[in-house]
Amino acid sequence: MAITNSIYAKATVSITELRRNPGQVIEEAGDAAVAILNHNRPAAYLVPASVYEQLLDLLEDAELAELARSRRSEATIKVALDEL
Repeated sequence: MAITNSIYAKATVSITELRRNPGQVIEEAGDAAVAILNHNRPAAYLVPASVYEQLLDLLEDAELAELARSRRSEATIKVALDEL
């Protein structure tokens, strides 16, 4: 049985090359993710801080949306704006 590993990045770099010059890898990546390969298989992804922060925001939004969906069937309580 052959195991295939999808790579979810347009750029790849070996762990060895990343060790040699991490600054260059980060600089060349720009705003894109880089797949870090170990024995030609993805071992990790290097993502820019801004992309990671966006992912965290999306995960938080998804969690809040799920919470809102789960509470739809609960009883509602009317509150006047002046009471808040």
